[in-house]
Amino acid sequence: MEKPVKILIAKPGLDGHDRGAKVIAQALRDAGMEVIYSGLHKTVEQILEMAIEEDVQVIGLSIMTGAHIPITKKVIEKMRERGIEDKLVFVGGVIPAKDIPVLMEMGVAGVFPGGVSLRETIKAIKEKVSVR
Repeated sequence: MEKPVKILIAKPGLDGHDRGAKVIAQALRDAGMEVIYSGLHKTVEQILEMAIEEDVQVIGLSIMTGAHIPITKKVIEKMRERGIEDKLVFVGGVIPAKDIPVLMEMGVAGVFPGGVSLRETIKAIKEKVSVR
């Protein structure tokens, strides 16, 4: 029996908008994934500690503040420092199209701006995890 994808949905920084994160967390659960939700206002260090403790395969960052580039950059840098760069990082939220290539160049496995369907998100995560 195949082990389900284990994913941390994280809300970094001062972003207090979590409806989207909760919707995606439930959709991923409904799709058979094991989901851990960080809660609001987590630091990068707290997020990475949770990812390590829970032994997740995927870190999903939900960012609505416009700080997606600096936060994601810090997450990826700290992952390398901690030796956990094998975990996939996905970013969702208010992400302008011009920023998607920047995030992908940083090493993000997928970007889900507003308007991307839950079905597309689930499919992309499962595909990326399966090829690892």
